[in-house]
Amino acid sequence: MKLTNFFWFQHEEDPVPVLKWDQRLFEQITRGFWFPPESDAQYPRQGQTAADAPLGYITLFEDFFLQGNFRLSATEFMAHILHYYGFHICQMSPPGMVRVRHFEFLCRSHDIEPTVEKFRAFYQLIRNIRFYSFGNRGSAKKILLNPPKSFHD
Repeated sequence: MKLTNFFWFQHEEDPVPVLKWDQRLFEQITRGFWFPPESDAQYPRQGQTAADAPLGYITLFEDFFLQGNFRLSATEFMAHILHYYGFHICQMSPPGMVRVRHFEFLCRSHDIEPTVEKFRAFYQLIRNIRFYSFGNRGSAKKILLNPPKSFHD
């Protein structure tokens, strides 16, 4: 699997803004999270947008790792979530990643196997501009009481 900081999913009428990346942070993540050399993770060039990912690469945002506690290789539960909802991991927003990983951690800490059905009891799929995320389901009890509102700094 090739990794990069790009996000390739966009709408033509809604252009993706140029993102400000930090080369040092990229290198810290690739070393600190033990990215395998064969992943060929790449840092975007100046002025590239998330829509400029090279052919054969996917987007993984730094917030997936730093805020969402995502790790390679992904868990089976994450694969089940992506398969059930029918979107690619590079289409998930960082807050969506936080909710999925938090739910999985809570289940595992109570010796409960996380499943899509259990996840759906608390969350529903929502779409925020270009990304997919998960919001609280109607009257379901909140399990993430203070979800992050943004990922600045």
